[in-house]
Amino acid sequence: MTTTLQDCRALDAQDPLHALRELFDISEGTVYLDGNSLGAMPRSAPARVAEVVTQEWGRDLIRSWNSAGWFELPRKVGDQIARLIGAAPGTTIATDSTSVNLFKVLSAALRISAQRSPGRWRIVSERSNFPTDLYIAEALCKDKGWELVLVEPHEIADALKDEKLAILMLTHVNYRTGAMHDMAAVTKAAHDAGALVVWDLAHSAGAVPVNLTAADADFAVGCGYKYLNGGPGAPAFVWVNPRHADSCWQPLAGWWGHDKPFAFTPDYQPAAGIVRYQCGTQPMISLAALECGVATVLAAEPFGGMAALRRKSLALTDLFIQLVEERCAGQGLALVTPRDHAQRGSQVCLSRGQGAYAIVQALIARGVIGDFRAGDGAGHPDILRFGFTPLYLGFEDVWNAVEHLRQVLESGEWQRPEFNRQHAVT
Repeated sequence: MTTTLQDCRALDAQDPLHALRELFDISEGTVYLDGNSLGAMPRSAPARVAEVVTQEWGRDLIRSWNSAGWFELPRKVGDQIARLIGAAPGTTIATDSTSVNLFKVLSAALRISAQRSPGRWRIVSERSNFPTDLYIAEALCKDKGWELVLVEPHEIADALKDEKLAILMLTHVNYRTGAMHDMAAVTKAAHDAGALVVWDLAHSAGAVPVNLTAADADFAVGCGYKYLNGGPGAPAFVWVNPRHADSCWQPLAGWWGHDKPFAFTPDYQPAAGIVRYQCGTQPMISLAALECGVATVLAAEPFGGMAALRRKSLALTDLFIQLVEERCAGQGLALVTPRDHAQRGSQVCLSRGQGAYAIVQALIARGVIGDFRAGDGAGHPDILRFGFTPLYLGFEDVWNAVEHLRQVLESGEWQRPEFNRQHAVT
């Protein structure tokens, strides 16, 4: 049975989460399908940031470290994020960038593994993992004399049989394809093989249900500016399983991770637990914006929280796939993202033999904002990437996006020179 625009409008009218769209400031006529790269701005963010700048900084000055709770803000926001990733209070902290946090936890995992299993010196990751994760791991391996081994997803099980394997480092939802790992099953298999597991939740936190505690993960990091809507360059977060939290120093031993930072001792005495994963002074303006973003995701709790967001995400992505295959048939598009719900994150990626970049640019010119990721020449094709954030996307948005895609393809509009001009950010 063919789905119509009227059917999509009826689905929006029945959607209990539809009202949450009002939490965001999205321009009229824009269909924003890039929340997996940069989340939309919460309506509350400008006023909150202005309050931090004009009142807390401008008037109260240094007093705000105490009176406005600045010093505790990384832990406060971390506890809010913990509610979205199945973590206990006091085990997550909002701080630094995803890359810096990955360096911290991967270094800690390396030290723990070297202490308990000195004969293990390999880190395994996916070849299509997000490059910064691979760069951090590569640099650490070069520094420590370890080895980084890259495999395809279907090769992970065999890689776990390697008696030299120390750490498995994976992104829960792949940034290119939207394919999602079974976190609990993979973690158990790695532990059974004697390895530690580090998870990157950049495309998971706020997008799909995550339960780090139930999965018995070892370490996790994640991004604040994608599905958590914290703004460009927002602080990231780091989680450490309590059994590991006090077992070693993290390598960036800064004063905010000190047990008594205002004692100003010349020697480093690490704070207990997750607090030691801080380094230097934290960015209060950015943390305030991130708190606004996290609040938009927590606003779904009265409606069923992450489970409700997941149901809508799957419904939106199912509809997008269906409509693309019905309305854009014969246009050379191929689905890259898994159809299986258990293996799909909150994005849909399409490949095409030619013109993927230009097609995305033509859609952006029409107000349908997705993005492009280039192939690597090793079997991973150019892709058109579309993220679905159920907090602010509706079913009519999906219909409109596919209708614009159909028109761009059928008209050949994407072949216009201006859409083939490369930008610095794709």
